[in-house]
Amino acid sequence: MAGIMLRSTAFNDHDLLPGRFAREGENVSPPLEWSQVPDATEELVLIVEDPDAGKAPFLHWLVTGISPGSGGVAEGAVPEGGREWPNSFGTAGWGGPHPPLHEDPHRYFFRLYALERPLDLPEAPQATDVHRALTDKEIASGTMVGTYYRS
Repeated sequence: MAGIMLRSTAFNDHDLLPGRFAREGENVSPPLEWSQVPDATEELVLIVEDPDAGKAPFLHWLVTGISPGSGGVAEGAVPEGGREWPNSFGTAGWGGPHPPLHEDPHRYFFRLYALERPLDLPEAPQATDVHRALTDKEIASGTMVGTYYRS
């Protein structure tokens, strides 16, 4: 499978996310840039999840229907053409990191998928629903990871 280049001007892969993106900070989504999206892409899907939050990954951001030619999203914005879904906090849009106090840093996976056809999702999908729906539909993907802890 082809790889999408995914990066941010606010943090590097596997680095600490700046506090302004956290729930107790400004709770704004970080800026993201992407490239090398395949020509056959009909839509992009962005999912941000914390696999360290418990038995199931905690969904922080889910955006579907993103324009393949968008190239990225500005801080605090919705990607071009995108539809934001409810996160695990129960609100639509970005829900910043908020791990329990004094735990080891949690990992936040930012994953961008290129699809040849739209996803079929339930009304309030969880991260596992998204991954199930992506099975055999993705033609390329890119991932970066940020970390965050509260002391």
